[in-house]
Amino acid sequence: MPLRVTFVAAAHGSPSYAERFGDDRPLDQAGWDEVQRMVGYLLPLAAAELRYCSPTPRSRATGDALGYAPLVQLALRDCDMGRWRGLTLGEAMAREPQAVDAWLTDPRSSPHGGESLLAFISRVGGWLDTRPVDEYGRIVAVAEPAVIRAALVYALKAPPSTYWNLDVRPLSATTVTGGSGRWNLRLDGVSAQPSHT
Repeated sequence: MPLRVTFVAAAHGSPSYAERFGDDRPLDQAGWDEVQRMVGYLLPLAAAELRYCSPTPRSRATGDALGYAPLVQLALRDCDMGRWRGLTLGEAMAREPQAVDAWLTDPRSSPHGGESLLAFISRVGGWLDTRPVDEYGRIVAVAEPAVIRAALVYALKAPPSTYWNLDVRPLSATTVTGGSGRWNLRLDGVSAQPSHT
């Protein structure tokens, strides 16, 4: 049986325009309310044999609120943004426009002194490839959207630039199936997000 890894994106801890690199802020009230609205859709994932989360406060809080009781995985931490940690993209651009341009266009560059996009994707992919295939069939991992984007680029063997074209919404669920080096994206017919019609 192929391994099934479902990534659940952590709820927001701040408005998207205020998101900062390496943001360690906990869930705010809006984030908690968002989790409570989605718990009925995402609670069934708690039946997974293994439940993990990124080390960020909002990933841990999201996983706990959804009833997963996840184990923290350091390999699922967000990209190390070096001296840009704590800045918004706009703030980094205002301070170092050429460095930001290099970071956005060259996946091997790390002008901020932290981790390159390629290294980030490889780290997250390495975690994915080392999941125990023979013993467990289902895994759920609550992570920051950036981590999930990195996992998808790795799983699909897509060019690193694809990372910038993936939009992972808070509390969305994305599943990959397979095993080490052989992953497939699974698109289920039912969305985890309720419709607002």
